[in-house]
Amino acid sequence: MHMRYKTAVLWSGGKDSALALHHACHTVPNLEVVTLVTCLSKEYHRVSMHGVCRALIDDQSDALGLPVRFVVIPSQETCPMKLATPGRSFPPNDIYSTVMLAAFAELRTEGIQVVVFGDIYLEGLRAYREKLLAHAGLVGRYPLWGRVPSELYGEFVALDFEAVCVCVDTARLGERHLGGRLDLEFRDTLPTEVDPCGERGEYHSFVFNGPGFRRPVGYVLGDVHRRAPFAFQELCPVGPHVAARRPRIHSSQPGPK
Repeated sequence: MHMRYKTAVLWSGGKDSALALHHACHTVPNLEVVTLVTCLSKEYHRVSMHGVCRALIDDQSDALGLPVRFVVIPSQETCPMKLATPGRSFPPNDIYSTVMLAAFAELRTEGIQVVVFGDIYLEGLRAYREKLLAHAGLVGRYPLWGRVPSELYGEFVALDFEAVCVCVDTARLGERHLGGRLDLEFRDTLPTEVDPCGERGEYHSFVFNGPGFRRPVGYVLGDVHRRAPFAFQELCPVGPHVAARRPRIHSSQPGPK
């Protein structure tokens, strides 16, 4: 009988982390996924980089039947209150590293030995993660690593995952993609220079149904918010099986369409 290793999945709520979780549960030997770990921006109290509110991650957790723990990441600047609309902040590496090392140390004390990531090919990011993990006495697993992004996207769709685009870098992708379902048609509308999985940060997503989900995560599309160079599609939590409405655009500054 093979030993099974207690495992955490770094969970953004998006397609790559969902696909990594799927592989950790079904194709990577000896892993027992026991928790999700999600980084929240202290200023926005939302998923770092994606802008998705905490309530929707809680709903994903419930739908997947896995607990989630939140790691709050502060930025360099002090913010007196949490901002109500989506946004993202970039803490210096030393701040991020300190917070993540503390989180990894806590996982280790609870018997977790492995952390799964949805990274595909960014060597520098993987090396950085490996350094933190080694310091905490943990092992990283990367079930999507080295795969062709277009094939990964096709696999995501073929497995009947359902997701919506929640953030775009408007310097590389248009706002018309916000709120779009991640199907094959969405992939075909991406410019040739954009990674099909958005691995370089061109876009981010939120998964609301698919393998492992006991039920869909309900949401409606809210407003679009711009914080240059990014634009965010607000998702408002609701009960399951509620159809989405198209967004309105709200901006404090001009931005590309």
